[in-house]
Amino acid sequence: MTIDAMLRAFASAVENRDGEAFAQLFTEDAVYHDVFYGAFEGRAKIAELVNDWFYRTAEDFRWHLHDPVSDGRILYARYTFSYRSLLPEAKGKRVMFEGVAIYTLRDGLIAEYREVANAGPALVDLGFAPERVAKILAREGAELKARPESKPHLD
Repeated sequence: MTIDAMLRAFASAVENRDGEAFAQLFTEDAVYHDVFYGAFEGRAKIAELVNDWFYRTAEDFRWHLHDPVSDGRILYARYTFSYRSLLPEAKGKRVMFEGVAIYTLRDGLIAEYREVANAGPALVDLGFAPERVAKILAREGAELKARPESKPHLD
């Protein structure tokens, strides 16, 4: 499968609530690190992320991946992502954010997915209280500091 075909299948599976098709893009032992929900390990959990977690509080997903760059081992793609929120405080608003998807590839499949997302505008559109936004951003900061590549920045 080409990179472009993989990215189209990736976005389409989320937009169509097809967690099984989504999970088949990943290795059996893959880990999907979601910016909101945390880590999901293995195909069954990754399918659950799409079918249950994503659609629990949102609908009408749109995911567009732009300008992919890959060396065959790592793939980066800029993205725009939006959905219509079902959370009461959002009042049915469409929320959008942008980010960069970081894929680790193995044998033509995704072994790990991480993302760096500018979630701030979406959190404001969702109508979250400042305390809730602070809690989310603090968790993201803690995860960043826990990564091995962050160690030289913490000394």
